[in-house]
Amino acid sequence: MTLEHANIDLISSINIAEMGADTAHFHPDVTWHFFNPNAPELAGAYQGLSGIAEFFGKVRSYGQGVFNVSPKGAWAVGDELVVVQTRNRLGDGATAMEFDVVLVWRIIDGKVREVWDIPAVHAV
Repeated sequence: MTLEHANIDLISSINIAEMGADTAHFHPDVTWHFFNPNAPELAGAYQGLSGIAEFFGKVRSYGQGVFNVSPKGAWAVGDELVVVQTRNRLGDGATAMEFDVVLVWRIIDGKVREVWDIPAVHAV
């Protein structure tokens, strides 16, 4: 990711493996929104750090323990929003799925308050 804005710096410093315990970057009432018609069992608005931990636990389970995120770009939109494009991989071997994702991060007073996790659902 290109580091060019304080909010992009903040998101770049988040350790995806530790998000469920990250009080330095996330507001206690953070909400992580996810919807994908191809994975309805993962859909929901996950509340708080425990909700984020629950969501990523489900994602890792869905990928049989394998979940990788490769950031492709990040853009600050004013002083509150950051849009991040990633390429994600779930699973390994012949059953692995790769897909593009856009995340919209809402940052207030230096902490993440909301995230909208929007995966591409149609293969090109």
